[in-house]
Amino acid sequence: MTYLSKLQICDIIHNVIMNAYIKSKKKIKLGYIQIFALGFLAVILIGSLLLCLPIASKSGQWTGFLDALFTSTSATCVTGLVVFDTFTHFSLFGQIVILLLIQIGGLGFMTFIAIISIILGKKVSFYRRKSLMQATGAINLNEAVGLLFLIFKITIVIELIGTALLSIRFIPMLGVWEGLYYSLFHSISAFCNAGFDLMGRFGEYSSMTTFATDKLVLITIMLLIICGGLGFIVWRDIAKNKFKFKNYSLHSKIVLITSLVLILLGAIVTFACDYSGELARFSFGDKILNSFFQSVTCRTAGFNSIAQNSLSGATIMVSLFLMFVGGSPSSTAGGVKTTTLAVMILNSFSMARKNKSVETKRRRFSDALIKQSSAILNTYLVMIIVAMIIIMPTVEKMGISFVECLYEIVSAVGTVGIAMATTANFSIVGKIVLIILMFMGRIGGFSMFMMLNEKYVEPPITKPNADILIG
Repeated sequence: MTYLSKLQICDIIHNVIMNAYIKSKKKIKLGYIQIFALGFLAVILIGSLLLCLPIASKSGQWTGFLDALFTSTSATCVTGLVVFDTFTHFSLFGQIVILLLIQIGGLGFMTFIAIISIILGKKVSFYRRKSLMQATGAINLNEAVGLLFLIFKITIVIELIGTALLSIRFIPMLGVWEGLYYSLFHSISAFCNAGFDLMGRFGEYSSMTTFATDKLVLITIMLLIICGGLGFIVWRDIAKNKFKFKNYSLHSKIVLITSLVLILLGAIVTFACDYSGELARFSFGDKILNSFFQSVTCRTAGFNSIAQNSLSGATIMVSLFLMFVGGSPSSTAGGVKTTTLAVMILNSFSMARKNKSVETKRRRFSDALIKQSSAILNTYLVMIIVAMIIIMPTVEKMGISFVECLYEIVSAVGTVGIAMATTANFSIVGKIVLIILMFMGRIGGFSMFMMLNEKYVEPPITKPNADILIG
């Protein structure tokens, strides 16, 4: 056996340190998905530290970091799962922090930063425009900034309209300022599909059950959820072509048709299967209203007007399916997305007919698109299965059933926020897994795997020609 001398060992250590130093001096450039993920992570950590502070709780006591991290992740990833009732635990300061996290998470980190930059009068660089193009779904670089302004305008207008409608109910009930605050909070939470609420004043973890027969509140919340879940690309189409459906892009048509079918499916199953069950106490009109609310809220919103643990088995299965699918791309919603589901269904029909390609509306889907849709679907299924294997042994002793655990996990990965069991009862391991699922669900499970292998590639930029008069 050969032994290294002290001099050789010193040389090796010196070389290792010097190589590490040289590499650290190099400028590290990250890809879009990596910046997107790290940006969300930074916001979550800042939110966690703020929610830990005594000023953030009504008791004036420090909040445990894990619970603060869970709340911050849920708000930033617009999920809505909570370990504390938002109204009873958090002070006004804590509630405002949560509201800001919801707004940042709903718009998207890159979009929010770009809006702030533009408001402050800073120029949007080429690389940032490229990132915005991917974040907003713009077709080209010049369109990215224009679409950014449209997203900002749509968000402000819809949230203000929602606030105005909800204030009709909340101002007479709570007074002018508190009524306006409640209206704004729930308008932003609903449009961003977050599901956080301040209804704890009427009963801890009561959500919208107090207003289960209030048509104004439930319909307004539903419309806000739908608007946020359609995606800004669809809203751009609507702004451009108004109500001329035939002029819409294929993406918008698929999103609108799939969303309508899913909402109707959920409402019909809930109405039929729980007519004599959880809906029995309501009038016929309120049965229809709450059936639609259940269907809409499972599209990643997180509010509930009826008890989830009292629903029939069929309604629970459909709710799980709706949570898994979620909303649409470039929206405030999570899930595998409506377009992914549509592509997979069309692919199944195409295979059944033995067609060589997947086509719709005289358009052909590329093989890469079909493979990506399949990968996204499989990734989410794997995340759910792995999470169940890890969490289930830790919650069985606490009396949480298999269905309740599955409901919570699908709700987390789909960034829904609706639950059958009390999330606070989950073990430390369970909460950590749910935090990871919410983060991956917001970033996108497939994007998380891409992020690990994503490398920054310098864009091939050629400076424009300079045209001057000569001679």
